[in-house]
Amino acid sequence: MRREGSPWQGMWTVMAKEMADNLTGVRIQILQVLGLLAAAGALYAAVNVIRTTTAQDPFLLLRLFTTAQEPLPAFVAFLSFLTPLVAIALGFDTVNGEFNRRTMSRILAQPIYRDGLLLGKYLAGLATLAMVLTAIWLLIAGAGLIFLGVPPSAEEVARGLVFLLATIAYGGVWLGLAFVFSVIFRQPATAALASIAVWLFFTVFWGIISGVLAQTLRPVEFGRLDELLAQAELELALARISPNTLYAEVVLVMLNPATRALGPILPVQLHRAILGSPLPFSESLALIWPHLTGLIAAIILLFALGYVLFQRQEIRA
Repeated sequence: MRREGSPWQGMWTVMAKEMADNLTGVRIQILQVLGLLAAAGALYAAVNVIRTTTAQDPFLLLRLFTTAQEPLPAFVAFLSFLTPLVAIALGFDTVNGEFNRRTMSRILAQPIYRDGLLLGKYLAGLATLAMVLTAIWLLIAGAGLIFLGVPPSAEEVARGLVFLLATIAYGGVWLGLAFVFSVIFRQPATAALASIAVWLFFTVFWGIISGVLAQTLRPVEFGRLDELLAQAELELALARISPNTLYAEVVLVMLNPATRALGPILPVQLHRAILGSPLPFSESLALIWPHLTGLIAAIILLFALGYVLFQRQEIRA
């Protein structure tokens, strides 16, 4: 007999239950400790460097995220490494964990549809990830304000917020990937290994592969400028298939206001950069708007893929 009601019925109940499990579990506590340690180390190094080398800088808040001191890397380097791991840890057993605990049929026997179950679980993981990243972002900004004693400008806050939203979207892509693998594989360990393997592929190998493909598809035969530009643009377009590249370019533009272009730069584009004028926030946002759109589109596509695969699975008591 068909149940009456909205197909999203029970979504908020599932989301609240999953968020409670995520925030009280040992897994998220370990990840939070790692994130806090990384933030503390990067903040300590950044404050020391800024105090000794920076004077009258209008973007001190942004420097907290990008300044490094040997042997510690910048905070954005820590974040680009930790965010996918946190997202994968939150999503690799989202669906298959219910099968292994033999609770999936019991949940769906309640007035909860598959649609609401999946969306509630994914939104709970995304909300948990957003809470962790926001807490770390506020920690960096607040501690930097205390140690440096300089309030941030409105443009710094706006750039920092866009950087935070881009980081959440970047983590949402890897959460969606882990979500898909949790639907495909019934063993959580297999789903976790598959997610980490894809992350390592895009982190380590995709840049090399995109360069080789560009040289093969657009070879430079006569050394002309148009051939070099065509090959460089193709390599950049292939590299942007990776969410790592999209996120790295968003970070570059938002946290370094002097960045005026992405990709090959012609001499005419260097005029204002030579004069030292930073790019206005609105123009920086327009520059990375396609990247943000790409990350959000990847989230939607991955969730849709997991949704379709789960709808085709048979749930037996």
